[in-house]
Amino acid sequence: MDSRVTELEIRLTHLEDTIEVLNETIIKQHGEIDTLQLQVSILEKKIKASQSSPVAHESEETPPPHY
Repeated sequence: MDSRVTELEIRLTHLEDTIEVLNETIIKQHGEIDTLQLQVSILEKKIKASQSSPVAHESEETPPPHY
């Protein structure tokens, strides 16, 4: 009976260690995901800002016909 309890205690200890490692991994990955989401957001803004506008710049516009 004592050996069974000891075996269960050993298994419990290993499981607790595994859970702690998994928890640390999840926390690290969550931080990395947050960083990547911020980088994607910044890149989206840069791409949108660099895309040409359908409206031409005032200096490129042809004068209206009444000039």
